[in-house]
Order: sequence, then structure tokens, then C-alpha cells
Amino acid sequence: MTTKTKIAFIYITTLIGIITWIGAIFCAPYLKSQSSPFSGFLYAVFSPTCHQIPSRCFYAFGYPAAVCTRCLGIYSGFLLGALIFPVVQGFSTPTMPKSKTLILISIPIIADTAANILGVWTSTHWVRFITGILWGFILPFFFLAGLTDYFLRKKKRPNSH
Repeated sequence: MTTKTKIAFIYITTLIGIITWIGAIFCAPYLKSQSSPFSGFLYAVFSPTCHQIPSRCFYAFGYPAAVCTRCLGIYSGFLLGALIFPVVQGFSTPTMPKSKTLILISIPIIADTAANILGVWTSTHWVRFITGILWGFILPFFFLAGLTDYFLRKKKRPNSH
């Protein structure tokens, strides 16, 4: 398998994963609207990653999504970044963005979260969602570069026999 093929495989697998993840976020309220017992399972899957406070969630099918608006923004931003990734990086060995890029892109989400925690203001759903998108957008560039580096540079383990 060529390097480009490996990178394309890692990319496509990641893309399928994030689409599935976002789909499950909306599948939970759909299943709940259908009185399916599997809805509880999906909400439980997301509970370690999100507080799931209903007043901070978008609603679908009459029920809260499985994650809050900020988390949904992060996952949506990740999807958008992943879709743009091949345009920016192609399928040659991706380079890791500079750390200061992550720091700069993190300022809006950090400021909004801190202001909410400190009681300076209460953000709307859309502010939380947009700051999540901004932050999530950069993550695939780090994630895919790191994952590609891991799999391309991984040393084969010696046979233990």
C-alpha cells in the first residue's frame, strides 16, 4: 500500500467516523420520539463527553440532541475541517499546524466558556455552536497529521517467538 493510499484510508475512515458520530447525536432524539429503548443507549454513549443539559441543547424530533450546542459545534467544525482537509493538505504526508494556530483559534471558545462559568454573560445556543465550530474546524488538521504520522512511522514490533 502506498503512502498516499494509507493517508487516504486514514482520512476516509476518520470522515466516516465523524459522520457516524454526528448522525448518532440526532439518532438519539429520533429513537426517543419513536419510544425506542435504544435511545437511552445512545444518550448514555454521549454522556461521558457532554453534560447533556437539555436547556443547552438543540432539539430534534421534540427531544434534546445527545450533546449540547457547543459539543455539536465542535463535532460539526471537525466535519467541516475534515471535508476541507484534502483541499489544503492533499494526500501527501500532512504537516502538523503550528501550536500557536491552536492557541489563537481556541481564544473564542475559552473566552465564552470562561465568561459563562464566571457569570459575566450567558451565551445563546448559536454563540456556543459557532465557537464550537471555530474550534472544531482546526482539530482534524492536528488529528489527521498525528494519526498519519503514527501509522506511517510506526516501527514493526519484533516477533516475540
